[in-house]
Amino acid sequence: MARIAVIGSNGQLGFDLMRTGRAGDELVGLTHADVEITDPASVERALTAVKPDVVINTAAFHKTELCEQEPERAFKVNAAGAHHVARVSSGLGARTVYISTDYVFGGSHSAFSEADCPQPLNVYGASKYAGELATRIADPRSYVVRTGWLFGKNVSHKGYNFVTLMREKAKTEPEVRVVNDQRGSPTYTLDLAAKIHELVAADAPPGTYHITSGGSATWYELAKAVFELSGLAPALTPITTAESGTKIRRPAFSVLENSKLLEIGLAPLRPWREALSAYLEEII
Repeated sequence: MARIAVIGSNGQLGFDLMRTGRAGDELVGLTHADVEITDPASVERALTAVKPDVVINTAAFHKTELCEQEPERAFKVNAAGAHHVARVSSGLGARTVYISTDYVFGGSHSAFSEADCPQPLNVYGASKYAGELATRIADPRSYVVRTGWLFGKNVSHKGYNFVTLMREKAKTEPEVRVVNDQRGSPTYTLDLAAKIHELVAADAPPGTYHITSGGSATWYELAKAVFELSGLAPALTPITTAESGTKIRRPAFSVLENSKLLEIGLAPLRPWREALSAYLEEII
């Protein structure tokens, strides 16, 4: 039994963390209205009031295009904010879980393991990697969980995720153009949340863990699967990243090996297409 504070509890992952806790655990959700992680005093007040055993920090500035325009804000939230949370958490005797991203890597032709050296290509990835380091420094007992390409029931303030965006485009646009030269692992936040709770409950060694759904896809392949499983049939056209008009560098291949989960005896997540089918059943 543990008291677990979930920072960002109304976000996509935070929402599922709140509904997948183990029996006997007490989950305390903290939204932006409850705590401002860039303000050390706010973090101190909020976490001291909760008296947690574990703090899961899902709060992030993750709009990649906007991070390039506002790097100070990105590092203030994703790095300095992460340090404030981990410092207070550790001071209270709690263990910190920091949620990071596949974007800490610069791309490759093979999956990245937890032992591979990060080489971020953009401000978002750099700020999240800085947050990883800041968390480890402030709380040596912490877990860093890297994941990516998330989809979940509660899309929060953004109003959409890639899956829901594709479904909307299929209904409103004559042609859907989707990038086909970026590959990652689409991950269902409900599965991810349950595995994070399992990792914490196992009292696994501190360190970095990759947790993604099994397999990989390009954005085009994911969109195609969304349409097939939803019974939609728009004109779907593959394009390159250059053709998409993006203004930032993104990794062409950011698939994560989930090596350390297997090392500690935890099962990997189900394949992404199976998870996507379950997700669509939940939201349709």
